[in-house]
Amino acid sequence: MNLFYVLAGVLFILGLKKLSHPKSARNGNLIAFVGMLIAIIVTMVIGKKLSFEMIAIGMIIGTIIGAFFAVKVKMTAMPQMVAIFNGFGGGASALVAAADFLKNAQHMMNGDMIIVGSLEISPIFYGAIVAFSIFVGTLTFTGSFVAFGKLQGFISGRPIVFTGQKFLNAAMALAMIISIVMMALPSSQDINLLFIVIVVISAIMGITLTVPIGGADMPVVISLLNSYSGIAAAATGFVLLNQGLIISGALVGASGLILTNIMCKGMNRSLSNVIFGAVGGEVEGAAAAIQKLNIKSYSTEEAAMIFDAADKIIIVPGYGLAVAQAQHAARELADFLESKGKKVLYAIHPVAGRMPGHMNVLLAEANVSYELLKDLDEINPEFEDCDVALVLGANDVVNPAARHDKSSPIYGMPILNVDKARTVIINKRTMNPGFAGIQNELFGYDNSIMVFGDAKVMLTQLLADLKDL
Repeated sequence: MNLFYVLAGVLFILGLKKLSHPKSARNGNLIAFVGMLIAIIVTMVIGKKLSFEMIAIGMIIGTIIGAFFAVKVKMTAMPQMVAIFNGFGGGASALVAAADFLKNAQHMMNGDMIIVGSLEISPIFYGAIVAFSIFVGTLTFTGSFVAFGKLQGFISGRPIVFTGQKFLNAAMALAMIISIVMMALPSSQDINLLFIVIVVISAIMGITLTVPIGGADMPVVISLLNSYSGIAAAATGFVLLNQGLIISGALVGASGLILTNIMCKGMNRSLSNVIFGAVGGEVEGAAAAIQKLNIKSYSTEEAAMIFDAADKIIIVPGYGLAVAQAQHAARELADFLESKGKKVLYAIHPVAGRMPGHMNVLLAEANVSYELLKDLDEINPEFEDCDVALVLGANDVVNPAARHDKSSPIYGMPILNVDKARTVIINKRTMNPGFAGIQNELFGYDNSIMVFGDAKVMLTQLLADLKDL
């Protein structure tokens, strides 16, 4: 049976490989699905005393809920859904580990060997890995729902900090380490009390570690929590000695950490700075900064004349495009411009939107050619000979302050060099700042003009005005 788990692991790896490119991502998802199906079937075959009726009921309920959310959840809410899925993954791992612990608690207190399948496991190893699995899984569960609340607006997107917060986290971390060590040591003490302590501390730490992180850093938090859910699954795999769970959990944990590292590089921030830096809230004086900017507001008719005279256009999608569901309107505008012999490209920043790959998914949904999607390093040299850079709802990722303002919370973050284009046309609904809570100095540049309004409405009207020229 282990050969089937290996086969499932190979399919997981192939699926992850294909997920690295939008063109092959759908096939990659299908391959990984087949791998998971194999792992589930094998686990059911080798399992003992299983209630197939309860399994079938769970599968039916899960399928209905999954299908409902797949149909109803909008692309703009995809980051929130990913956060919830991360939480459920961590919670499921913690519940499985907890159930196995409750079954073997008496043996652990007696110092007996723990029977897992056909093997005998040391109570020291078993206790430590159970405690670790419950800790990571529970922390992921509560932390993910805090992230969901911040993204959905239930919880303030600003960093929530209070006096003694770091001391509290350090004290809880120390208490957690002591509890895990005590859980691993055979003892006649009430091990059930330790179990409750670990669950409670883990749940609180998930909250206190996530609330200080601001909205600008949510893409990093999502990928980090995704990694946590994988680590929790792998730990639970060791509790059950299930090779399929160990393999899949390790792959999710490793890929999540790699993605987190990519996101941190995209923001020029260290992971410790993201987690403990409390960056991403509103900055005092942002409103005053608006008054200092020389904002030039244009109509779509005036913007259409600029596009008509341009030869090379770069479209920069941001969260505003996602909110307005304007990806199809953007593609229609690009198609019309290309039909007039103009060159159109799309600039994709690694942290644009609210989760990694957010813009790629939106544009792929609108059937934008993959060859036109250019990442940060590839597109930045193109701006210097670009006639028009059209910024659709992007904010922090095009803010020139990141290059020179050392007091800015985004200082050092690699940005899209849209300000080097001959003309920058910026579409926003309002002058509200982005997730970092700071005003964008680009709005007042001499070569920048603003076209206010909903992105979809604006692009539709802009296309109509171009056709009338």
